[in-house]
Amino acid sequence: MNKSYEQSRRKFIRNAAAAGIIGAVGFNSLFTSCNGGKPREYDFPPMLPTAPDGPLLKAGVVGCGYRGTGAAINFLNAGPNLEIAALADVFQDRVDACRKQIKEKKGVEVSPDQCFVGINSFEKLMECDLDIVILATPPHFRPQHFEACVKAQKHVFMEKPIAVDPVGVRSVMVSAEKAKMLGLSVITGTIKRHQQDYIETFKQVNNGAIGEIVSANSYYNVGKLWHRNPRADWSELENMIRNWVNWCWLSGDHIVEQHVHNLDTVNWFVGKHPEKALGFGARHQRITGDQYDMFSVDFVYDKDIHYHSMCRQINDCSNSVSDRIQGTKGYTNCENSIFDLDGSIKWTFDYPKKGTGKNISRLQTNPFDQEHIDLVTSIRTNQAINEAFQIAESTLTGIMGRISAYTGKEVTWDEMMNSDLYLGPKTYTIGSVDIPKEVPKPGKAPAI
Repeated sequence: MNKSYEQSRRKFIRNAAAAGIIGAVGFNSLFTSCNGGKPREYDFPPMLPTAPDGPLLKAGVVGCGYRGTGAAINFLNAGPNLEIAALADVFQDRVDACRKQIKEKKGVEVSPDQCFVGINSFEKLMECDLDIVILATPPHFRPQHFEACVKAQKHVFMEKPIAVDPVGVRSVMVSAEKAKMLGLSVITGTIKRHQQDYIETFKQVNNGAIGEIVSANSYYNVGKLWHRNPRADWSELENMIRNWVNWCWLSGDHIVEQHVHNLDTVNWFVGKHPEKALGFGARHQRITGDQYDMFSVDFVYDKDIHYHSMCRQINDCSNSVSDRIQGTKGYTNCENSIFDLDGSIKWTFDYPKKGTGKNISRLQTNPFDQEHIDLVTSIRTNQAINEAFQIAESTLTGIMGRISAYTGKEVTWDEMMNSDLYLGPKTYTIGSVDIPKEVPKPGKAPAI
């Protein structure tokens, strides 16, 4: 064991011991599950078109914006005898809009006395009679909310990513181990792991269809998302939260918030996380917040496997959301095809013969619904699923790439596991936000 790894191990022992879990499970089982090593074995749940019937399952939603509302509807689509029973958000208008859409689209009425507003509204929701909690706030808050869910012994669906900094990722790792000990199911918003074409392609690769993996490339090059201009009647904290995809402390920057889908796919197919990263990025068009609008990162796994990751959010440019993993016997797009070294097709996924348009519409089940079908099925069959560890690794991969681009320096996984970097204010008050707001500059940005 090298010195850096041993330092990382000792520090994580202290963090986990403080959380009170080391005595019960032992450190090695916790750290090994987050530290790569041998390729993992996968036991995929059956891809059911609907979850089995069973006793009523009640869910609450923390974060009632676009994604939280969508996840609530996906949950209700998952099968019979499901209910959204409580809502929580920082803002009243978000709760009202979510409640209205759930009623209009699914005929489910959430009682007003089960709707909570404010920074600490999640605490009131945890006191409700719930089986499941859906976490869909800006990612900064995910570690705190996940910890509260596990403490309350609730099953969890949480959107990706699960943190914005190393401190948050390690918190999620600890909570994930506690959830595992309690037999709780935790599903995360990495839809490709619940998408039949990606799963079948993974099985082909895992069975040697492309030989030994030697390199990878992925792209999330798209236009800008959205922004909201400040309003005089909103405090700085409210302006930031309502504009959260443009602030690093809330979103993690888009290499973490959006590109995590690709990072997770490559980690999944390769079977581990990268050991180091060297990247660069820039801010050309973004007009609010403190984030970059492009990144290019060289991630390196053990055995000198290089993975080039590229992501960009700038309008009027060529776009691509895709992956490619190269092996000694061929390559794959990860989605639905295996190719020989000469580019000829060796295998393609056989989509159901229905529908038209994009592949996602030709799958048997919408993967956004499938995530919740798998969650409900795991609960009703008493077969717990815990995806928190894998999304923690993928989130930390993105953070490692972001920090390298911000600083212009090579960053290692062990440094991430040792880092005390925490983004955001220590306390939340409806007023000014006392954090740095400058755009990072390579060579001058603060180190980890």
